[in-house]
Amino acid sequence: MSQSLKIIPDKCTGCMQCELACSWVQTGMFQPSRAVIRVNDLDEEASYAPFTCFQCDEAWCMQACPVNAIAIDPVHGAKIVLEQTCVGCHLCTIACPFGTVFTLPQTDKASKCNLCGGQPACATACPTGAIEWTQAKSGEWLQPWGEKVERRFEEALPVAGGSHAS
Repeated sequence: MSQSLKIIPDKCTGCMQCELACSWVQTGMFQPSRAVIRVNDLDEEASYAPFTCFQCDEAWCMQACPVNAIAIDPVHGAKIVLEQTCVGCHLCTIACPFGTVFTLPQTDKASKCNLCGGQPACATACPTGAIEWTQAKSGEWLQPWGEKVERRFEEALPVAGGSHAS
């Protein structure tokens, strides 16, 4: 098992320090709009959850790229965008089922988490430990958290309304 980002949504306070750190390391500016991590505000749950590229094994973004502008970093295993190769076709952003491949407005090219060369700024900056750089299978935290959200959604449904799964 290799190192990956582990997200613990229950620990996130929505402080956005991860976005600030990411934007600084990736662009040299404190501009959260340029970060490749986002903190999602879950109104129904009254909570927050940071999310970024899962570095998927199947890497749909990489498979969709017609010019092979997304490659695997041999040291850390991150799927990285080769900016000089990217032609800005946006197929990777469409292919990503999680919406974690972005287009940079200033270059019109793709951008995604590259794990900061093995030292993710988001994990370092997180004051609550909601983002960890640890030995874990990528995305393994998602299923239990998704089940919790689903359970709360089911509990919130009106008794007469029944399940949304029918």
